[in-house]
Amino acid sequence: MARIVITGGAGFLGSHISDALLARGDEVVALDNLVTGDTANIEHLFGHEGFTFVNADVSNFIWVPGDVDAVMHFASPASPIDYLEMPIQTLKVGSLGTHNSLGLAKAKGAKFFLASTSEVYGDPLVHPQTEDYWGNVNPVGPRGVYDEAKRFAEAMTMAYHRYHGVDTRIVRIFNTYGPRMRPNDGRVVSNFIVQALSGQPITIYGDGSQTRSFTYVADEVRGFLALLDSDVTTPTNIGNTNEFTVSELAEMVTEMVGSGSEVTYHDLPVDDPTQRKPDITKATRELGWVPEIQLREGLEHTIAYFRTIVGNR
Repeated sequence: MARIVITGGAGFLGSHISDALLARGDEVVALDNLVTGDTANIEHLFGHEGFTFVNADVSNFIWVPGDVDAVMHFASPASPIDYLEMPIQTLKVGSLGTHNSLGLAKAKGAKFFLASTSEVYGDPLVHPQTEDYWGNVNPVGPRGVYDEAKRFAEAMTMAYHRYHGVDTRIVRIFNTYGPRMRPNDGRVVSNFIVQALSGQPITIYGDGSQTRSFTYVADEVRGFLALLDSDVTTPTNIGNTNEFTVSELAEMVTEMVGSGSEVTYHDLPVDDPTQRKPDITKATRELGWVPEIQLREGLEHTIAYFRTIVGNR
């Protein structure tokens, strides 16, 4: 049994990781300032003897009493609508928050697990994206606050690994979806599902030809734990290799929901990537991980969740 600190523990991914760790017998200390997280995601865990929640902003100094075996740093706004509305907070949690979380791991002699992102590849000139690709990022564009925060976080993590000997893990997360996404988080899967369920127009930015690779949350979390338990200290892609255009996703969602929503087109945001698809050779070779849940199956679970949310709005 391990004792694991999760920053951003009340968020979409953090709450699912908490579930998975507790299910295998670990203890979890979840830290979250609830800016984008929600206690509704973890309220089912409050009676679990292995679970502790602390309302804390990791951009400030953090401390957890007692032994800690791993620190998993997931705290950050993670959708465009959030980090465009909170650019300074996003930069701070990627820099100061990562520094503070690394400091806790160093002090406790714990593993440090960084939730990075496929956004470090920017609008990639290499396809699919491999871990040795350095990316094509505009540092002064509006998306740069998230992209560069995560790139800095990776650099800080590797500096602690090389200089202080901290045992590190870095996961580069590709578009992940599933229950507990926020209905207004601005991500394409939640946007389309909520719009289809509400009978609103489906909003596509650009002409819909840009591609994404969507990973169901259960697959993603399985990859996280495989990486945490491994000895792979350098960045690792965890994502689904099946690539869909945004238009294909819209068609699938409206068909599965049974919606008559029309599709409307809007200007493409600045620096929006034209292609996004992971090369997961490293994850398959080093972790024995491959995604198992295909898009239609994952959407079924996600649509079922949003039916309960949209119906109560």
